[in-house]
Amino acid sequence: MFKICFLGAGSTIFAKNVLGDCILNEGLGEFEISLFDIDEERLNDSYLMLEGINKQYHGKAIISKSLNRKEALKGSKYIINAIQIGGYAKIMEDFEIPLKYGLTQTIGDSLGVAGIFRGLRMIKLLEEIVSDIHEVCDDPLFINYANPMAILTGYMEKYLNIRVVGLCHSVQYCVEGLLKTFKMEEYLGKTKWTIYGINHQAWLLDLKDESNNDLYSIIKKKNLETNDKYDKNWDLVRLDMLKKFGYYLTESSEHTSEYLPYYIKSKYPELIEQYKIPLDELPRRARKQITEWHELKKKVVDNEKIEHLKTKEFASYIIKAIENDIPYKFHGNVLNTYGLIPNLPREACVEVLTLVDKNGLFPTVQKPLPEVCAALNRTNINVQILSIEGAYKKSKEEIYQATCLDPHTSSELSLDDIKSLVDEMFEANKEWLYEYK
Repeated sequence: MFKICFLGAGSTIFAKNVLGDCILNEGLGEFEISLFDIDEERLNDSYLMLEGINKQYHGKAIISKSLNRKEALKGSKYIINAIQIGGYAKIMEDFEIPLKYGLTQTIGDSLGVAGIFRGLRMIKLLEEIVSDIHEVCDDPLFINYANPMAILTGYMEKYLNIRVVGLCHSVQYCVEGLLKTFKMEEYLGKTKWTIYGINHQAWLLDLKDESNNDLYSIIKKKNLETNDKYDKNWDLVRLDMLKKFGYYLTESSEHTSEYLPYYIKSKYPELIEQYKIPLDELPRRARKQITEWHELKKKVVDNEKIEHLKTKEFASYIIKAIENDIPYKFHGNVLNTYGLIPNLPREACVEVLTLVDKNGLFPTVQKPLPEVCAALNRTNINVQILSIEGAYKKSKEEIYQATCLDPHTSSELSLDDIKSLVDEMFEANKEWLYEYK
């Protein structure tokens, strides 16, 4: 009987999605779920919620919980990471300090100064976690869902001697959202497509129906129409990128807006309204989750008839493929060491189609990206690589350089202001970081 350890189990809804899928996945048979968090109340909430799902659906999981990380990890074959450090207070700090310098953000979890420092905080913790893993586990698969995905997964694979893959859910929902926008629902579940690139900035490269007809050209033509026939308002940044650069991105418009230098600009405040960009979106979501948790808890914890429908999260299907030796394909984040995307740097963490069975994970080699897509990816990869190296060397200089190369930050702030901002972020995060020199 194998064991899954879920780190950051206080993320109750995400634990429900990933572990609820495992419980409903009959191909897994009997297995153990071990929950870990440092928040005892939220840990208990997730435990009760999963016990409820297990009972309601006659699951075969044996569920345990622990505030002791090493105890929770012991003997795990699969480790799923969803940890976020510092909670709401750190989210607010990541937004408020840059705002003092005139730098606004939307999500700040993957790139930019907020994403970089989120990564530095997590890397310190991941080194401690992996040290525990090497002590109490036998070559487990580490499934990382935490952001910044490319920085964390790339760092772990390069420096921590552990089998790791990063998972996101933007690829699964990309085509569905695009088809719905342009009222092409008749093609839902009936398409063939190619997507690869980097996490949160992978590219939809082609889209065809079951008869091999090109749907992408139809969508591009509809996207040029200026009337209100289609529901574009929720996705204006990505649709503008499709119009200007020819390809659609996997991640949402609010994310995309801060990975680029074009949309959030103090010199052109009208762009915020034009593209309906939700500034300070992550703090707003965090406040909403806090205020709504009491009611949500009634539905997912204090509910004897809790319901769960399988989601599109990859984790349970990967585990099933390994346990049953049934090949499965998904999009995973891994280092580009073997030139999986030939025209991106070998040091980059890329998101590509990956095959899995009992023998392990096998990322697939892709054709070179269209050069404009690769060029835009590289602007993000520059930041990710320097952040990884700066974290490994404990080098303030390389973290300064990473922030100076960030597309959004560099389009808004001077080099001197960026240095002052980074210094202030280091000071605010010193209890969470190693000593950087």
